[in-house]
Amino acid sequence: MGDKPIWEHIGSRFIQHYYQLFDNDRTQLGTVERTAIQGKAAIVEKLSSLPFQKIQHSITAQDHQPTPDSCILSMAVGQLKADEDPIMGFHQMFLLKNISDAWVCTNDMFRLALHNFR
Repeated sequence: MGDKPIWEHIGSRFIQHYYQLFDNDRTQLGTVERTAIQGKAAIVEKLSSLPFQKIQHSITAQDHQPTPDSCILSMAVGQLKADEDPIMGFHQMFLLKNISDAWVCTNDMFRLALHNFR
């Protein structure tokens, strides 16, 4: 694993896997901006109803750190392109928890990095 701590490896692999699934088959995921949604079926339904046909994420930076309760806090910063819309910045945070020897995303927050400079 080299010189990186274990939480760096786990967080990096999670982010790579998450955005690969989101860009190719978001029905396998669960997270939504500005809405508290719980339960796999409700999350998949919301993700499937998002108003774009295709999306591509480009991760420009990511940070990972352990929490005092043995979880991993991971943050991704990057750009996304949905359909023919302009490229937009975003950031997303994930809380990863080890449950029964598997790392599970228990919480996440997503925000587009949109600014109005008038």
